[in-house]
Amino acid sequence: MLLAQFVGQDLGAEVTLVGTSEGALRFLGEDTYDIILLDLLLPGIGGIEILKRIRTESANKSTPVILVTILAQAASAGDRMSLGRAKALGANDLVSKPVDRKTLIAAIRAQLRAAD
Repeated sequence: MLLAQFVGQDLGAEVTLVGTSEGALRFLGEDTYDIILLDLLLPGIGGIEILKRIRTESANKSTPVILVTILAQAASAGDRMSLGRAKALGANDLVSKPVDRKTLIAAIRAQLRAAD
């Protein structure tokens, strides 16, 4: 909810919050978005599978996706998510938790500019 608050206040954007993988798939199947912020650690099928489905099965195939995850900071190298790996999976950018507000807003702005 804090990320939604940042995006709403700093960008004046309308934000749709979804708390589960199934909910995300439902919303992504019904509507298109300007940008998607996706956590990898979601209840249900998980963020990587959601990302794969975004890129193959949804109307948001070309929508910029920014991964927001603690996995970029994880102690285990096997769990670590790098920007290169995120891009290989179809993400456009990666923001590590805990999220720095300025970093998140800059990443969103950069992706929105690139999408124009």
